[in-house]
Amino acid sequence: MDHPYESPVWLIVGLALIAVALGIAGRRLWWLYRLARTGQPSPGRPADPRRAVEAEAVEVLGQRKLLQWTVPGVAHVFAFWGFIVLSLTIVEAFGALVTRTFAIPVLKNWPVVAFLEDLFAVLVFVAVVVFAAIRLRSNPHKVGRASRFYGSHTGAAWLVLFMIFNVVWTLLLYRAAQVNTGNFPYSGGGFASEAVARLLPEGETVNGWLEVIGILLQLAVVLGFLVLVVYSKHLHIFLAPLNVFFSRRPNALGPLLPMYSGGQPIDFEDPGEDDVFGRGKVEDFTWKGILDFATCTECGRCQSQCPAWNTGKPLSPKLLVMDLRDHVFAKAPYLLAQSHPTYLAAGPGGPIAAPVDPSTFPAGVQAELERPLVGSREERNGVIDPDVLWSCTTCGACVEQCPVDIEHVDHIVDMRRYQVMIESSFPAELNGLFKNMESKGNPWGMNASARMDWAAELPFEVRVVDGEIPDDVEYLFWVGCAGAYEDRAKKTTQAVAELLHLAGVEFAVLGEGETCTGDSARRAGNEFVFQMLAQQNVEVLNEVGAKKIVATCAHCFNTLRNEYPQIGGHYEVVHHTQLLNRLVREGRLTPVAPVEQTVTYHDPCYLGRHNKVYAPPRELVGALPGLTLTEMPRNAERGFCCGAGGARMWMEEKLGKRVNTERTEEAVATGAATIAVGCPFCRIMISDGVGELQGDREKEDQVQVLDVAQLLLRAVNRSA
Repeated sequence: MDHPYESPVWLIVGLALIAVALGIAGRRLWWLYRLARTGQPSPGRPADPRRAVEAEAVEVLGQRKLLQWTVPGVAHVFAFWGFIVLSLTIVEAFGALVTRTFAIPVLKNWPVVAFLEDLFAVLVFVAVVVFAAIRLRSNPHKVGRASRFYGSHTGAAWLVLFMIFNVVWTLLLYRAAQVNTGNFPYSGGGFASEAVARLLPEGETVNGWLEVIGILLQLAVVLGFLVLVVYSKHLHIFLAPLNVFFSRRPNALGPLLPMYSGGQPIDFEDPGEDDVFGRGKVEDFTWKGILDFATCTECGRCQSQCPAWNTGKPLSPKLLVMDLRDHVFAKAPYLLAQSHPTYLAAGPGGPIAAPVDPSTFPAGVQAELERPLVGSREERNGVIDPDVLWSCTTCGACVEQCPVDIEHVDHIVDMRRYQVMIESSFPAELNGLFKNMESKGNPWGMNASARMDWAAELPFEVRVVDGEIPDDVEYLFWVGCAGAYEDRAKKTTQAVAELLHLAGVEFAVLGEGETCTGDSARRAGNEFVFQMLAQQNVEVLNEVGAKKIVATCAHCFNTLRNEYPQIGGHYEVVHHTQLLNRLVREGRLTPVAPVEQTVTYHDPCYLGRHNKVYAPPRELVGALPGLTLTEMPRNAERGFCCGAGGARMWMEEKLGKRVNTERTEEAVATGAATIAVGCPFCRIMISDGVGELQGDREKEDQVQVLDVAQLLLRAVNRSA
């Protein structure tokens, strides 16, 4: 045999490799598909196909979220686009098994294609080096919880990097041999292949052997990598585009989803006997939830940004998703058996399915069947620990950072819903919150008659809606519970009212007709209380004919704007920083008094990440004469939570460092004399943080915490 291509053995070996690898990978993918189908229906996905396609272009092809982290993001772009471009070389390798001079039709002899293939082979190699350096630098064995890879399967990650390296060198080996044998499918352009070709031994026969061996090694590595991918966290290579497509675009953060059972919305006035409230077992999750779990890349970006994890609490969004994924995979035999039952006989209502006997499954599966989804505080035996579940502030940093659009907050709140409404298992402090909201219509338990006390000190009369909103009223001012009852928040309410009055904006309030929007109850899992309050408010707002609403509380703003449409409340809702900024731009408010100080601005999570309102508050602060804005290291999309969201405002922090202390330290470290906020919850938390840091009232006055509206009022009104 003068040349290896003369033997059919190599073709047989190659085809055998293909058949075995595709058989193993295909079986796994079919298993995963069937497992996802065991989940509950997830209505309305994608909510907007056009936006879903846009998300594919921006998130997947454009790698937008990954590029927020410059070095690893660029390296991932090299790897991602490298494998897209290098898929051409895989086709060429398969074809070369059959025809020695195989070239892809249309692309044949295009030097630019050869150049791009070699370029991306080199860039993929660079990406491997960068990824290796990042993993060495962030080795969790050295830096512990500070590493975003803490808890990830680092061994598998190193194996994947090794396999990618093998893809590159075997690719260059067979292409270099093709250059020497004259079988290279392009007329030039392959600069890397040509460089390696000069390093190979001379001779047609030896290069022929290297060519065949290189092709077989390339196919073996690629096919082996395929099998590794479908059995590891790198399954996201296939699942990420699906998960992004079916994510809740464009508002993956703003509203929580309504509660569904069996794919149908729950009627809280007359719930069905079989309705499932929240997620009490892993099979209660939707197919999108299971897709979320399987898509996790274990990159740890969510973990690195989580305020709970950063302050020493047990919640890591990454580890929570990994635990749920491991649990659903371990429980899979039972779930699949339930979804494909054996029928005993025909009954009046249809076939009668034989019950699935748990004792027929292996011991490991039986053990998973006995584990509660959320364990008790005493036994700590659940898949998810209660302290993990209740540490979440629902700030959305995890969802914002996740490159594959996993919806962590939805899953956490769904588990809380089951714990509250079915198990009655929740932090004791929430008892008072739920009781006050249900009986008094506000978290503080104050009487409705005190809702207008904030207006008593104003030099003008605040109009209260009596019947329908008058035609000359442009905005209904939603004061909110904090704005009505909490002393510090009252000052924000008064400032906004004065500014609207100065600008000639006609507004009115509901007074005693207003009640809590229910945000804290909903995010604590008490959907019953939320529905009660929300329906009451929507009924009132619709009766008075509300169309345009301005709110000072970021939580009220988010609920009115994004969640009340779920129950028939459709309004144009703006945040006070948006409205005031517009009034300044239009010249209806003119800041003239210099504010000679340095200010740092804290982004409220429910204004920023949940609603993408970042620019208006900063533009407003920037319009004040003499004021210097200095940003905290964590700002805008990466802003750090104050610790109040997710009903954490009403719970004690018994684990780790207080979130508000962490944020306040960051704000004070900027050297700013004033910390500006845009939400009463943030003001309360950061004011408390300043007090804790400085120890007494005299020192606290050295660093002020003010709403953006108060800063504007000082600049507009010289006597303020």
